[in-house]
Amino acid sequence: MASKSETVLQALYVALAATLPPGATLLRNTVLPERVPAGGIMILRDGDPGAPEALMSPPLYVYEHRAQIDVLVEAPEDAREAAFDGLKLAIHAALDLDRTLGGACDYAIGEAPAPINIAIDGAEGFKAATIAVVLTYATPDPLL
Repeated sequence: MASKSETVLQALYVALAATLPPGATLLRNTVLPERVPAGGIMILRDGDPGAPEALMSPPLYVYEHRAQIDVLVEAPEDAREAAFDGLKLAIHAALDLDRTLGGACDYAIGEAPAPINIAIDGAEGFKAATIAVVLTYATPDPLL
């Protein structure tokens, strides 16, 4: 049996995989690979569950867990913006299809990214951002 937080993160990963654009790659909790796929890459990171709101009768801990999705695109300038926007829209689509992620959480919502452009001499430029996804869920024990 997986913990509640792991169940929610796995459900988010499955939802993201279902809306992933062609040519893009989705990973979880890994270092950035040496090469960025043509369609870009999303890396789901567990993030921070934060301090829960505790209810005592019966015991219930309500979390607003902030998972993070690192989004990175390496492409010529004319294609970079569209590829980045495609990944951002894929995250929106994954969340919009089912805000409960199949019943794994009470509500999931993404936050607006603050993208940056990275220029590298002799290579295509990068566009990157970390997009937070707030996952609201409750569990009877912080370790469950």
